[in-house]
Amino acid sequence: MSDERSLFERLRHAFAIEDAASFQPTERERAIAEKLCREVVRRRMTTPAVLLLEMSRPLNYLGAQALHFFQPFGTVLVDPGAWETFAGFIERRGSVEYLCRLIEDLEAARPDGTESTNEQPASEPAGTSDGESSDASSSADESDSKLDREVAD
Repeated sequence: MSDERSLFERLRHAFAIEDAASFQPTERERAIAEKLCREVVRRRMTTPAVLLLEMSRPLNYLGAQALHFFQPFGTVLVDPGAWETFAGFIERRGSVEYLCRLIEDLEAARPDGTESTNEQPASEPAGTSDGESSDASSSADESDSKLDREVAD
């Protein structure tokens, strides 16, 4: 009976799943994830990235296995150590939630003034942005009306 009990004790946690709430990345995983998330926010891909992460949450382990499979090709572009670390990071439960939260935090911290630098103020007329005065546009209208009268005669 003791053999059965020891077998039961050994198999008790054989299929245990890591709790997502207790997920804590290592310093290297945190640095790699933050670099990746900063790039996503910089390129303004926050919404598509979060949607993709949320939809693929049940498949994060399969995604990690795909990263392991494509490692020989991916390491041509990326540091091999970083690739392996990120693949191990994605394997763990809670990593997708961590990435989503990090992306949303970085998006919230992004300065709002970076939307567009080429917009004109609404009160300024369109012709005055490059130094033209409104008198120049009125003189152009007068010359057009003179031309119209000459053509009509």
